[in-house]
Amino acid sequence: MSSLKQKCTNIADNHLFTKIIIGLIVVNAILVGLETYPYFAVNYSDWIYIADTILLWVFTIEIIIRFIGSSSIRAFFRDPWNIFDFLIVASGHLLVGAHYVTVLRVLRVLRVLRAISVIPSLRKIVNALILTIPSMGTIMLLLSIFFYIYAVIGTMLYSSIAPEYFGTLHDSLLSLFQVITLESWASGVMRPILGQAPSSWIYFVTFIVIGAFVIINLFVGVIVNNVEEAAREEQPTPTDIKLEEVQKELKEIKELLEKKSR
Repeated sequence: MSSLKQKCTNIADNHLFTKIIIGLIVVNAILVGLETYPYFAVNYSDWIYIADTILLWVFTIEIIIRFIGSSSIRAFFRDPWNIFDFLIVASGHLLVGAHYVTVLRVLRVLRVLRAISVIPSLRKIVNALILTIPSMGTIMLLLSIFFYIYAVIGTMLYSSIAPEYFGTLHDSLLSLFQVITLESWASGVMRPILGQAPSSWIYFVTFIVIGAFVIINLFVGVIVNNVEEAAREEQPTPTDIKLEEVQKELKEIKELLEKKSR
C-alpha cells in the first residue's frame, strides 16, 4: 500500500502529468464551445458525448491519484482547491446519471475552471483576490452609500425629465451603474437631460469623478496590493529576506538579554 501511495505521489507531482491535465482541460473547453454551434451539436453529438465521458473519467482518475498520494484524507480535504476539483468532477458524474438534463449540462462548463486549480499562477491570482474580500466589504459599503445618495438625488431631480433613466429608485441605480462604467454615459444618459436641465452636468461629472476615478480605483489598489503580497510570500525580495534576518537577530539578542537579566 505504501508503494502505491508513493507512486501516486510521484505521479501527482510530475510536471508532465500536470501538463497533460492542463491540455485535457483545454480540450474539454473546446468541446463545450463546439457544442454551442448547432452544426456540431447535431452532426457530432455522439462523438462529443463519448469524448466528454472519457475526459470525465480521466479527471476522476486524476483526483483518485491525488487522493491516494496525499499524506492523509484530512490533508487532502484541507486544501480548498482539492475540494473544488472534487465537487467539479462529482457534478460531472451527476450529469451523466441525469442523462444530460439541460440545467446540469451547464455544469460541464465549470470543468474549465479546473485550469485555475491546476495552473499555479492562476491559483495565486485567485488566492490574492480572495484575500481582498474583507477590504472589499468596506469599499462596497462606501460605494453602496455613494450610489444610494446619488440615485435618490437623481430620482428627485430628473424623474420628470428622463423617466426611462431616473423614473424610480431602481431605474436610477441601474442608470448610475451604466454611467460609472463610462459606457455611452454622455451621449446616452447625460445629453438628453442636459438639454432640459443645463446644470445637470454637475451631477454627472461629480458622480464620475468620485465614483469611477476614486472609489473604483480603491478596488484596483486593494487588488494590486494583495497580488503583490501573495507574490512576495512565494518569492520574497532581497529586502524582505534581509529584514527577516534582522528580525531574527533582534529576537536572539532579546532572548540573550533576558537570560542575562535572570
